[in-house]
Amino acid sequence: MATVPPYPTYPFGPAGGGVRHPRWWQRTGVRYGAVITLLALSGLVILALVRRQTGTEGFLVGLGLAVLPVPLLVTAFRWLDRVQPGPWRNLLFAFAWGACAAALIAIVANSFATEWIATATADPSGADTLGATVIAPVVEESAKAAAVLLVFLFRRRDFTGIVDGVVIAGVTATGFAFTENILYLGTAFGTDQLSGDRGIASVTAATFFVRVIMSPFAHPLFTVLTGIGFGLAALCSDRQRVRRVLLPPCGLLLAMGMHAFWNGSATFGEYGFFAVYGLFMVPAFGLLTWLVIWTRQRELRTMYEELPAYVAAGWLSPAEPYALGSMRARRLAREYAGHHLGKPAERTVAEYETYATSLAALRRRGRRGRAGSDFVVRERELLHELWRRREVARPALDYAARAAAPPVPVMMPVSPPVAWPAYGYPAAAYPAHNPYRS
Repeated sequence: MATVPPYPTYPFGPAGGGVRHPRWWQRTGVRYGAVITLLALSGLVILALVRRQTGTEGFLVGLGLAVLPVPLLVTAFRWLDRVQPGPWRNLLFAFAWGACAAALIAIVANSFATEWIATATADPSGADTLGATVIAPVVEESAKAAAVLLVFLFRRRDFTGIVDGVVIAGVTATGFAFTENILYLGTAFGTDQLSGDRGIASVTAATFFVRVIMSPFAHPLFTVLTGIGFGLAALCSDRQRVRRVLLPPCGLLLAMGMHAFWNGSATFGEYGFFAVYGLFMVPAFGLLTWLVIWTRQRELRTMYEELPAYVAAGWLSPAEPYALGSMRARRLAREYAGHHLGKPAERTVAEYETYATSLAALRRRGRRGRAGSDFVVRERELLHELWRRREVARPALDYAARAAAPPVPVMMPVSPPVAWPAYGYPAAAYPAHNPYRS
């Protein structure tokens, strides 16, 4: 059996701690049971409410149309999460919370608040406007933010940065928009049935164009701001308590403000909606998309910067940081393992890549003084998972590093010549002395 390499240690030293025995309400089974029960009950109630308002036929039409953007949005958020993918159960929880619990809270609270304002002011039209521009943004964004908060608190190891916050928030908002679109499209279909309108001039067609074609990203865009706030809080160290507490509410307030501005665009005149859409929503969507993709690429660069410490300690081969820092090389490694050893080996390589990415992110936080008190324990857990899978993953990653490496020129136009080791990477990439190794 191969000798286990020494552990690179945390620069500030390990922190001690005893073993805690969870109480009955802290047990995993109790938590899962409570969440599943809550979501199931919320789903049944929201189903009954929407069906009562739209009718059976309208509900089925709304369901068929509202589901169309869901696979595209979920796939986009899953693509963003490919560098360090979180477990599917987190995404399923986020979508279910948005579609069931958050939608139920929004429908009940918005209806109650709007009716109360209309009764108090004797102005139903003004109450509807106030409800759309003030009440709805506050209620809906708060309800969606609850899912992000729950993942942040109870799945903390899966919530490590901005991308995680964006993905959880975006999937939650996708679920919420799905249920809301069923309601709006089903109601529009019922209106058309009463008026006899058909074709592209119908209310259903107009609603479908605005909500599904033009702005399927609206709700995800708002809630992503909340997710960014939680993601920035996840990057804060234990010493930055004030910042960690204030960043999520700031993101939530921005989400409410953008939501209110979007809902109020209809009151800005005949072309107010299109002006807000073209001059505000689309640029904001483009800017946030660029920010998230840039953050994703930054996660890949972390492989090059942090994993050489584990190469020097003997945990990784010299080629692995480069293979793990390239999405193309990662894919080649999985395909290589799957082709030669089957699907289980392909899954093993995918798990290895995920653990290595988590290790690099953990090392980066530790180097910057942002790691928690469980740094050493978590580092050892990740290294142990890598070591268990190394016999399958290492040959695949070595192959991927060779396949993805740029060609090495025969004559190097430098003086003095640079010595190139295997896989075409410069020896200077691996310093003789690593400042973070014990």
